[in-house]
Amino acid sequence: MTIFEGRGLSVRYGAVKALTNVDIALEPGLVHGVIGPNGAGKSTFIDGLSGRARVSSGVVTFNGEDITARSPRWRRRHGIARSFQRTSVFNSMTVRHQLEMVAERNGESDLASLVDTLGLAPVMDRVCSEIAYGTQRSVDLALALIGDPKVVLLDEPCAGLVQDESVRMLQHVRDICREREVAALLVEHDVEGVFRTCDRITVLNLGEVLASGEPAEVRSNPAVVQAYLGSAA
Repeated sequence: MTIFEGRGLSVRYGAVKALTNVDIALEPGLVHGVIGPNGAGKSTFIDGLSGRARVSSGVVTFNGEDITARSPRWRRRHGIARSFQRTSVFNSMTVRHQLEMVAERNGESDLASLVDTLGLAPVMDRVCSEIAYGTQRSVDLALALIGDPKVVLLDEPCAGLVQDESVRMLQHVRDICREREVAALLVEHDVEGVFRTCDRITVLNLGEVLASGEPAEVRSNPAVVQAYLGSAA
């Protein structure tokens, strides 16, 4: 059952077409990956879905309601969370302080479970500036998931991570989405990680959908291989 949907989304900056007629549908418990070369429109797409970019045409719906004009703050309050390429942690705060502060603000009732799943218990009383970057990324993911959002839009959660950290991060994303019935959109440059993690994948190229479907279907698509995957397919 689709809970969050974008239909015919286009974003223009003056005469520049950054995104053209893109569709996507997210379902609870499933991870939908978005990949594509640099300049494909991935960040513009997630900005349009999260309300940070004004869509020129198209509709965004949540539980069947048109939320195209709703602000990012409204979306967060009503169950649509978003992470960014750069971490959003407060370096001067302990992990515990900022997680508990955000949990109180967003009505999170099971913070301990989230902390346990992400392996954050050993660093809860450490200042964020003193913990490893990979762990900061896990704190950032926790911040996005606090408050039991129904939809989470993840913009390159593995940015800056080494391979084994990326594997763990994407496993966390998959596990938490399954356990909490969260519908997730994952924009990521770790192509193999996306194919390993996601239930469906959309490939963007020059702001348009090149292909969309199950991982095996997308991986074998000749247009995707030619434009993006190449020998990696």
